[in-house]
Amino acid sequence: MKATSSTPRARALAAGLREVREAHGVGLRQLARILGFAPQVLSLWEKGLRLPTVADVALILGFFEVRGEKQKYLLELAGSAREPDWVTANLPSLSHCEQGATRLTNWEIGIVPGLLQTADYARAIFESSNLSVNQVDARVVARMDRQKMLTAPDPVTLHAILDERVLASTVGNEDIMSDQMDRLLETSRLPHVSVRVLPATAGFHPGRVGSFMLMEYAAGPPIVLLEHHRCSVFLSAADKVTSFRKLAKVVTEAAMSEDHSRERIAEAAR
Repeated sequence: MKATSSTPRARALAAGLREVREAHGVGLRQLARILGFAPQVLSLWEKGLRLPTVADVALILGFFEVRGEKQKYLLELAGSAREPDWVTANLPSLSHCEQGATRLTNWEIGIVPGLLQTADYARAIFESSNLSVNQVDARVVARMDRQKMLTAPDPVTLHAILDERVLASTVGNEDIMSDQMDRLLETSRLPHVSVRVLPATAGFHPGRVGSFMLMEYAAGPPIVLLEHHRCSVFLSAADKVTSFRKLAKVVTEAAMSEDHSRERIAEAAR
């Protein structure tokens, strides 16, 4: 059992295994004792700092009688967890990778960052994506669940930068946009949340090419998320992460101050 660098798949697998165990109300030490694992090893698996074998994962899933798509998803992660990059359309992948993050830096060029969206704003986005009613509902619920990390007892630090054009781009209708601007203002006043607006008049910079999120952890290297239509790309190779760190600095330095950004958002809410 070799150490892992906490790749995106490894983090998603860790969160998925912990989610399964907690859903059944079984303690970590209790499960380790039943299945014959060392508690310390099982803990490292659930933190993404060590990789279980496919057989280990199958044993855990079998004990909890996990079947169907969830079983397939977790076993596929177990078999490919050492790969540094990950392209996926699986709905829980983002929330699984976000778990355990201590700081998120999110640059958005087209929409309000997902962690700051209202339910109506999120629904309007998903309804325009040719999804079924059930798919829309599932995605709205998942997005609202993700936002709980901002109000948890030990909340994640969020540094959000959005292009000024996002404030003028109507999603849904004027009422939805007004509520969304109010939500941005409200959340921006939390001590662990920074919301900054990059002026539309700012010159070209590499950030104009696309949105991204940099996820940083207390233990393990960062992960970068590139989110596209029905598809997410997770990167963890050091050279790629370094490039996005530099880009985050460029975007942040070009953005308005937090106070000036709040003034601009308040103008958009009128």
